[in-house]
Amino acid sequence: MLYLLEPKDVEAGLPDFIKVYQAPAERVVRWAHDYLCQPHPALGREGPVCPYTEPSLKRGLFWLTVYPGPDPKLEEVSAVVARYREWFLELEPAAGKETEYKAILILFPDLAPARAPGVIDALQAALKPQFVAAGLMIGQFHAGCQEPALWNRDFRPLRSSVPLLAIRHMVRTDAAFLIKDAGSLASYLRRFGGDVPGKLLPVVRDAALRFGLEDPEA
Repeated sequence: MLYLLEPKDVEAGLPDFIKVYQAPAERVVRWAHDYLCQPHPALGREGPVCPYTEPSLKRGLFWLTVYPGPDPKLEEVSAVVARYREWFLELEPAAGKETEYKAILILFPDLAPARAPGVIDALQAALKPQFVAAGLMIGQFHAGCQEPALWNRDFRPLRSSVPLLAIRHMVRTDAAFLIKDAGSLASYLRRFGGDVPGKLLPVVRDAALRFGLEDPEA
């Protein structure tokens, strides 16, 4: 069964069929407010850790759901995440600038910290090509996530006490995360073309030329 919860649903108390996950759901909502919406001295730039979270929360476009079980099977989770991806695309707003503020967080509260890298990172890597091709991003968050910050490679911004995957729309500043393979970069350039942020343009241009793609400065 697919379902989505808003933070206000968590605050009011989860329904009986997922009541056992009240505490981790509350932790994620607090983490969104107290971490993602706030600046961090190690981030390497001004502004909140995630500039889209506060607008998402204010607009009612921030949803959570839970995938239960301590030993999730990658094939089964992938199928469920694919269904949430399709639902995400159908959720309003379905077009325009406001789509940038939509987010679905899929929580894995039963997953032990030691298992999280092997599950969450593996799922993110396997699903990323499908998401990027659709103009979406899927992010991995867990206590030991090693993905570095964009402007400070020593900072690890994607750490959360509750393992989760986050679905959102691709934005212009995602360029730096999509230059490792030709398919991802090509999907990015189809959407943003010459509208690459100035600070990221040199690395995007170098990657495009390396992969034989169209020069974004052309």
